[in-house]
Amino acid sequence: MKHLMAQQSKNIRRTWVLIAVFCIVIIGLGELFAEQYGNPTILYGFIAFSLVMNITSYWFADKIALKSAGAIPADKATHQALIASVDRIATMMQMTSPRVYTILDEAPNAFATGRNEAHAAIAVTTGLLAILTPEELDGVLAHELSHIKNRDILIGTVAVVLAGFIAIFANVFLRMRFFGRGNNRSNGFIAIIGLLAAIITPIAASLIQLAISRKREFLADASGALCTHHPEHLASALQKIAVHNAPLAHANTATAHLYIVNPFGKGSASLRTLFATHPPVEERIKVLLGK
Repeated sequence: MKHLMAQQSKNIRRTWVLIAVFCIVIIGLGELFAEQYGNPTILYGFIAFSLVMNITSYWFADKIALKSAGAIPADKATHQALIASVDRIATMMQMTSPRVYTILDEAPNAFATGRNEAHAAIAVTTGLLAILTPEELDGVLAHELSHIKNRDILIGTVAVVLAGFIAIFANVFLRMRFFGRGNNRSNGFIAIIGLLAAIITPIAASLIQLAISRKREFLADASGALCTHHPEHLASALQKIAVHNAPLAHANTATAHLYIVNPFGKGSASLRTLFATHPPVEERIKVLLGK
């Protein structure tokens, strides 16, 4: 229990550090542009933008994550068993039941999002519901509820918005390079910033997600298994999920770290897998089974 409380506190501290770093980077860029163009108003605009984005990431990132995943509220009649399972496991963990969503996608996967227990949600794909036994589904739900209990979802959800806006900044800089006006010195400055942003963006977004720590998946696996008393059920579920190669239809780098397994499938060979946000499924299964 002491270890769990320490992890919760660490996740909260990491969230505020992540928000502070984002503010510093954005304000630093604003200072560069203000100095380049000799207009202090630009700096004020960047400061306002950083504040708005951090407020958005804290209060509305869960809605953004669910929307980007194509998640819809679970129908109480169609998914009665799913909702009942979530409520039962939440009661076992002595926590508030999160909102339950489904994603119409054949790729089996699931994720949790939100800023705290009172404002949390779990989303599962229809593909996951189709291939898992009730016991295996319990294992997955306990894993996701553990993310909520451990307060992993706070930093994970905030990172969704911040990583996404890094990509937007890169796109803005590139457009300014090709469509910008002004003297050659200004255009040269924009060109350099745009090029650097285009190169660094995918790496920076992945590093933000890696900063959350892949250890959180092992912790959620252990916490979920401790709740159900059957680690083999989660291990079996992970094995079934791992054999599907198809990526999620709405998979994107900003939300990849939220899912229980990599949402891009096994065939991806880009930077998003080079900087993997999840430990290997095989390794997680071995730990669960004590091998």
